[in-house]
Amino acid sequence: MDGGEMAAGEMASDAMATDGMAGMDGMEMGGMDMSAMTRFGPLFGMWSIMMAAMMLPTLVPTLVNYERLMASADGTRAGWLGVLGGYSVVWVGVAAIFAMVQIGLLRAGVIDAMGIAQSTWIAGGLLIAVGGFQFTRAKEVCHGVCHAPMNYFLGHWRTGFAGGMRMGAGLGAFCAGCCWGFMALGFVGGMMSLLWMGLATLFMVIEKLPQIGHYVTKPMGVVLILGGLGVLAYPYLAP
Repeated sequence: MDGGEMAAGEMASDAMATDGMAGMDGMEMGGMDMSAMTRFGPLFGMWSIMMAAMMLPTLVPTLVNYERLMASADGTRAGWLGVLGGYSVVWVGVAAIFAMVQIGLLRAGVIDAMGIAQSTWIAGGLLIAVGGFQFTRAKEVCHGVCHAPMNYFLGHWRTGFAGGMRMGAGLGAFCAGCCWGFMALGFVGGMMSLLWMGLATLFMVIEKLPQIGHYVTKPMGVVLILGGLGVLAYPYLAP
């Protein structure tokens, strides 16, 4: 093989290597453009979808209670839609807040592009903080409203679509205060983790069950605190 052929072969190899690296980058960044995780628009859309997936199951008891008032009081289908709309507006706002927080944490180097905490101290501390919140008066008040929406309706009854929006927004605000911690734990397991989303939804649904909701809040807090301590201790216990 003469010098010209060798040079051509080296150029072809370099081109193949470059293409291969680009392909690997495409696999890592493609499918889901990771650069989108640094921009508000895509993050807001992602959080909105996750909020809908996680919060709609917990909204079912609220809408069922309003259905009962449609039969026994002056509730209307327009009011029912208003409750759904008001609740949704609040959670869209929560999605916007979480999107901005994620961008801030990413730029500060606290989390990576997948939304996972970069330090065990941060991950463990967040688990402990959310677990501790389960024992606070704020959690008790918010959970009390979120757990018994009928009592809220009876105390804040408004008719028509506008009234439903107002009540839905109020209920949404209390539920956001009750459940924000489970959302924030996504920064421990990763924003794109279906396991985290499923567990967060399960926790929120269990807390709203009429028969057991009040009895699981503090045990969940204990589990989260122990989990946080385990995360902090792991680097020192691992072989």
